[in-house]
Amino acid sequence: MSALGSTAADTGLEVVDLFEDTSFAGRRLHERDVAMQMEGMRRLAHAFVERPDTILQELVNAAVEMCGADSSGISIEREKKTDEEFYEWVATAGEYAGFLNATLPRSPSACGTCLERGRPQLFRVAQRFFDLMGIEAPTVTDGILLPWEVEETRGTIWIMAHGRDEAFDGNDLRMMQVLANFAAMGVRQQRQQKLLMEQTIHAAAAGMANELAHRINNPLQSITNLVYLAGAGGAPGDAKTLAEDLAEPVQRLSALAAKLLSLPTAANRPK
Repeated sequence: MSALGSTAADTGLEVVDLFEDTSFAGRRLHERDVAMQMEGMRRLAHAFVERPDTILQELVNAAVEMCGADSSGISIEREKKTDEEFYEWVATAGEYAGFLNATLPRSPSACGTCLERGRPQLFRVAQRFFDLMGIEAPTVTDGILLPWEVEETRGTIWIMAHGRDEAFDGNDLRMMQVLANFAAMGVRQQRQQKLLMEQTIHAAAAGMANELAHRINNPLQSITNLVYLAGAGGAPGDAKTLAEDLAEPVQRLSALAAKLLSLPTAANRPK
């Protein structure tokens, strides 16, 4: 194991810096199908343009196919993270597909080690780790983990094998480096889409609020007139009659006010 490697028998995690691991550099496992890689890239480019909300899932699907992985996924540091729920798997494929939206602690964590080092890592996960987490999952006998970062958000993208001791080589590492860049771009694009949608929603809400404000003027003016006449002694009938006259404009005012209050404001916009 290299100087930049780490293992913790008590946690079941082994994480080794790939650029320092001579045994990984010597792996020559398989040739890549160029036509398949080009088709995978075409699908990713199409997703970026036509279906940006699916890009992260398309990335992990492509990683499984192009690298011959048993599982793949993308993790992200949660916005409202705690030490117990620090990372979230926002896309998964292969045998780990059922772990979509799973959360993992800050430590022990192969993701945390990868982000701390800021370089691709080779990792393995023994049964001991899953026992500590209280979950059932196939052990990881070979895996590549790469960091990515967008502004203040960080995460990783990974591929796994669940039975082969040497499943990936330098060709897979280079492909995953490309996909890690795609993951960062995908997260950025999804955030931009979300911001644009929020701006559109709130622009529409502002227009509706303006319309409601004008509509509120009518019942409000009716109420004001009735109350003024009653105070000046010019309104016919007694208090019961006045209450009946006020009922309809008050109901309209209440309904409009409820609509106005239900519109999104700066205070309750989604974060």
